[in-house]
Amino acid sequence: MQYRRPKKNISGVLLLDKPLGYSSNQALQKIKILYQAAKAGHTGTLDPLATGLLPLCFGEATKFAHFLTDADKVYVATVKLGITTSTGDAEGEVLSTKVVNVSQPQFEAACSQFIGEISQIPPMYSALKHEGRAMYEYARAGVEIERAARVITIHGIEFNTFEQDVATITVKCSKGTYIRTLAEDIGNVLGCGGHLIGLRRTATANYNIEQTVTLDQFVAMSEEERALALLPPDSAVQYLPQIILDADSAFYLQQGQAVWQSGMIPKGLLRLYTEQKVFLGLGEQQSDGKITPRRLVVERA
Repeated sequence: MQYRRPKKNISGVLLLDKPLGYSSNQALQKIKILYQAAKAGHTGTLDPLATGLLPLCFGEATKFAHFLTDADKVYVATVKLGITTSTGDAEGEVLSTKVVNVSQPQFEAACSQFIGEISQIPPMYSALKHEGRAMYEYARAGVEIERAARVITIHGIEFNTFEQDVATITVKCSKGTYIRTLAEDIGNVLGCGGHLIGLRRTATANYNIEQTVTLDQFVAMSEEERALALLPPDSAVQYLPQIILDADSAFYLQQGQAVWQSGMIPKGLLRLYTEQKVFLGLGEQQSDGKITPRRLVVERA
């Protein structure tokens, strides 16, 4: 009988610099095995072509993963003008080629049209589901599925480099934004077409690329170093207001009961802590003034 090592109930967030060629799930599974983690999940898919910040949540931190999935993100994107592909990126087949006669001011003007709240049609080569199957499965079978436009927000586009037919931009955007589609749309506005040839995520919520570890670095770490690389679960929700509860309130909150808290309580979700600064989870003020638990963490021995 093959011996299997017992799973560990570790909790926290690892900020991985996902390497080129790995899917988000492949990277997650490799890290999960090395941690021997019982429970894990990633927060926002990066295509194999893309690199950069991929927050991985373990144990109790998975309860807050959706806050990171829903958060704003920052990407550095490299756009190749004059060529369109079947996937909108460098992995697809070339569909058309046109001469590029575009100046940097013209490129910047085209980009500016997409800043703000806009409608974007998701690409066929995406993980979006239709009748239980991913869109890319239909695309690979040559089946085109009608997709509804979705409202997204491009908070800003910075111009990094521009050389003839290749431009590099930094895009800050809302969840649900497809940078491949943005590259195609910019190319269409310029009349020459375009596709994405490079993508790197540099920020998600309050996390940034400087905090990450590479896969090679993680593999080379000792078990102790890997444990130290984990950020606490509440790091995923640092933007929420913090409330300190007294010992009695903390006790009853952990029993699932709503509790009183003196002072002004902000609206919306709250980070809740004991007087010893132990993170309890999230709560929200009810209409009667009490704080009710919404998502609590479980302490493990």
